[in-house]
Amino acid sequence: MRWLVTGAAGMLGRDTVAELARRGEDVTGLDRAALDVTRPGAVEDALAAHRPDLVVNCAAYTAVDAAEHDEPRALRVNGDGPAHLARACARHGARLVHVSTDYVFPGTARTPYPEDAPPAPRTAYGRTKLAGERAVLIALPDTCAVVRTAWLYGAHGTSFVRTMLDLERRRDTVDVVADQRGQPTWSADVAARIADLGPRVGPALHGVFHATAAGEATWYDLARAVFRAAGADPDRVRPARSDAFPRPAPRPAYSVLAHGRWREAGLGAPRDWRTALSEALPLIREESPREAS
Repeated sequence: MRWLVTGAAGMLGRDTVAELARRGEDVTGLDRAALDVTRPGAVEDALAAHRPDLVVNCAAYTAVDAAEHDEPRALRVNGDGPAHLARACARHGARLVHVSTDYVFPGTARTPYPEDAPPAPRTAYGRTKLAGERAVLIALPDTCAVVRTAWLYGAHGTSFVRTMLDLERRRDTVDVVADQRGQPTWSADVAARIADLGPRVGPALHGVFHATAAGEATWYDLARAVFRAAGADPDRVRPARSDAFPRPAPRPAYSVLAHGRWREAGLGAPRDWRTALSEALPLIREESPREAS
């Protein structure tokens, strides 16, 4: 099977290419410079040149706050880009795994969102990601998977976990939001889920899947876990309310996603976020920029 991964320079894109290569798959990763998904001609040329059996779309506009002031630009990447990819996949007979987000939901629930929960985004970012989901599901109704994830951290790029590791070294105390709840998720685990799911996508298995860790936590809980794992006193992390950190885009108060559809794919439930974090942290510290001596 030939795989093509877009957005291959990002956190999840890099992990997905690495995971597929580790498994011995024939994988090509294209970053934005190599493939701008907002250009339909470029998308068509890429699929004609590489002839993939399966495309994984990790390309995304993820600047949640900036999208509030520039929704048309975010829509070009998050909505139009997936539409171009889906139509090109349909023409070339390729399957598509498209990565989406918990922001398609309003974040007002009290129990985990199942895959078929009605979307109702409250932000520009969420609206543009939902547009991409719908475009993919319409163009490839039987040969696509939309994989929603949330609260990603990884060895590459910026993330909340990396920020907490840095602040632990630099500050005596850190104030962290304690009234938003979600699922801290290691990008390498999502990459493994994509690698497992991709070959199964087809008429018998398609649609929406949630790829987040099991369990749930607040940002405050996650920060304390990072401090503890770093050998620091977790009480140096102090709880704060969301209104102490006003932002242009409102953050969901509850972003916990259910994982019911993985059983249909013949795959087990995801592992707990704490287990994944303990495995990921040494790799994240290893990839952290070295402080000047």
